[in-house]
This record gives sequence, C-alpha cells and structure tokens, in this order.
Amino acid sequence: MLISIIIPVYNEINTIIELLELIQRSPIWRNNEKDVIVIDDNSIDGTYELLLKNDHLYQKIFRHNNNLGKGAAVKTIENFDGDVLIIQDADLEYDPNEYPNLIKPIEENKADVVYGSRFVGGRSHRVVYFWHMVGNKLLTLFSNIMTNINLTDMECCYKVFRREIIKKIRIQENRFGIEPELTAKVAKLNCRIYEVGISYYGRTYDEGKKIGIKDGFRALWGIIKYNIF
Repeated sequence: MLISIIIPVYNEINTIIELLELIQRSPIWRNNEKDVIVIDDNSIDGTYELLLKNDHLYQKIFRHNNNLGKGAAVKTIENFDGDVLIIQDADLEYDPNEYPNLIKPIEENKADVVYGSRFVGGRSHRVVYFWHMVGNKLLTLFSNIMTNINLTDMECCYKVFRREIIKKIRIQENRFGIEPELTAKVAKLNCRIYEVGISYYGRTYDEGKKIGIKDGFRALWGIIKYNIF
C-alpha cells in the first residue's frame, strides 16, 4: 500500500529536518511504500532553502508564493499518489511513530477515515495550556452536535483518509478552519470513522506555537458554515 504524507510547513527551520528524519524511520514503512510531500507556505526563516538541501528526505516539494495557511497547503492533495493520505504538522508536536496505529483500522478494512485523539487512551502528553484544552473540547462538542458524530478531538492534526474519500472533498478553508470543514464534510459522506489515541508534545508560544484565539473563532464559524449552509 502506498502511503502519502502531506506536511504543511511555515517557518519551521528548527524542526522540519528532525521531523522528516522521524518519518523516514517510522515503522510504517516495513510493509508500505511512501510518498512524502512537503508544502512550504512561503517561509521566510530559511526553511525552504534548508529543505532543498535535504531533498533525500521527501518525494515532492511545493512552495506557495504567499503565506496562505494550513488549509491552502492541504489543498495540494491533488498532487498525492497514495492509497491513504496522512496529514502531518511540521512542529514535532505529533510523533510519526504513531502511523501504524493510525492506519491500522484502514488496513483492517474497518475505517475509511481515522482521527487521532489527544484525549483518549493511555498515551503520554505534555501538560501545557488549560484554556487551549477547554476551547478544543468546546469546539469538538459543538462540532459533534452539528455532525451527530462523537469525536473527542476534532482539532487534532492527525487525520487519515482513504484516497477515494478525500478525493470527494473540495477544501475551501485556507487556514486552521480546515479542521471543522473536513469534519463536517466527512460526516456528510456517511463513511466509517475511527478515532485512535495518540501521544502529544504540545509547544508553548515561546517555542513557536502559532494557533491563537482568532483561529478558535474561525473554527467556530467553520462549524456553522459547513454544517448548515
């Protein structure tokens, strides 16, 4: 099975190479082929130039002429070749060693879409911001009310799709509103959705965390927009 991993990147010069090396060592490749795709969202810190010097760590690279956001990067999915698509953030908050657990429900033909969750299972996670956790759970609750599915972590980076499912979705959001948009559109497809507990090493703002309160309001609007209109 060919696994495509799409990695939106913006100003991650300190983490991107370590992440790509972790992906190369992931146990997922024991029985699968890989298609690692990096989307540089117009980084200005030297990330793109560093990536060009380490082109042995990925199969494809694209660069935006302007900073457009995570959603715009994921829109590049028309360039993936895999039977399965994994979305991976570039900031080392999420561990590529989780890949085998994430794709297992798809390999066993139990799921069409798999979400990671930082709130289920016994995996370790770094203790960081209380209000981020509260906001995430409230957004997930509101999303569940609108979609009638029972996720625990709608905002989790790790989302895994069978090719035929993600190809049915036309992404409209450019930034972090992509999370509720994908969730609403997946729910409307009435496909089989699984959730898998993952570990999580959350960053602080001093360490480069980018998501903020504006993104929370955009996610709230996305829940309304893509479930009602």
